[in-house]
Amino acid sequence: MASTLLGALLALVPAALPAAGYPCLVEPHVVVELSTAVEGVLDSVEVQKGDFVQAGEVVARLESAIEQAMVAQAEARADMRSTVRAREVSLARNQEKHERAVKLSSQKFVSPDELDELASAVELARLELEAEREQQRLAELELARSRALLEQRVLRSPIDGVVVRRFLNPGEFAQAQPILRIAQLDPLNVEAVLPGAVHGQVTAGMPARVLLHGAQGQVIDAEVTIVEQVIDAASGTFGVRVEVANPDHGIPAGLECTLELEGVGEAGG
Repeated sequence: MASTLLGALLALVPAALPAAGYPCLVEPHVVVELSTAVEGVLDSVEVQKGDFVQAGEVVARLESAIEQAMVAQAEARADMRSTVRAREVSLARNQEKHERAVKLSSQKFVSPDELDELASAVELARLELEAEREQQRLAELELARSRALLEQRVLRSPIDGVVVRRFLNPGEFAQAQPILRIAQLDPLNVEAVLPGAVHGQVTAGMPARVLLHGAQGQVIDAEVTIVEQVIDAASGTFGVRVEVANPDHGIPAGLECTLELEGVGEAGG
């Protein structure tokens, strides 16, 4: 875990802790700084700070008049099936002519040279039809490419969460910098720093209790999800994470708390 988190948690240690009680912080499960895959001028930002968004929801758009025109052109080209149909009709007619000639050749009404010419016409018509179908497939691929380029100019939230910060506004040029910061608040991560002496006593899946400080004053039953396997040499501590369900978003991130682990440390003695 980050050194800044370690420092913040160590600063929370009170003069006296209850048995097996360790300072902790409530943090978002995931924080995403959303940026674009391509550069461009922002056409719109659909959300404000504090808005809740769902995964896949459109949160911003870049100007895309050129890309929209490319999609329209590609759609028209992909829908042009008249040439394919004409080639299909041509092949069918040449096949009929050849079949009639084969029947008449047994009665000596059609020469072998004429029969060969008709067979060649059938093969040529088949090749022309296949060429048109390949052009049709290329047009469909070009349409898919144009739609993908247009989609790159639409920003969608990758998570369910809340907009924490809005960095850019419509009309501003977006490059590599983030446009929005979105935090997932369900579940929440409870991050704690424990002394290395109890490392072997803490395992993923063991029960835990989270005591929220301040106005919340809640006590939440949970379980350990992550135990760091490297003890920080400088501080002699290691990190532990507990996940807390927060479906109604009633618990804000950023709260200080105390993590209690039964059978760990003094409680285990």
